[in-house]
Amino acid sequence: MLVKDHLTERQERILKCIRDWIAEHGEAPSVREIGRAVGLSSKSSVAYQLDRMEQLGVIDRSVRRGRGRGIALPR
Repeated sequence: MLVKDHLTERQERILKCIRDWIAEHGEAPSVREIGRAVGLSSKSSVAYQLDRMEQLGVIDRSVRRGRGRGIALPR
């Protein structure tokens, strides 16, 4: 079973947002930008979903971006 099979619908939307944003802008979106794109007004809700996705190995947030953390998709 693929890790992607364990994602919630919300996590699937976040993953699509991240992929689309990277394709369009060349870098990952911020937590606020992800929230706007998927309809979550709370940054903590977005952060929680990103934490879960990182635990599942779907994303990697150890990448540094400017003063904050970036998001990378595993290859």
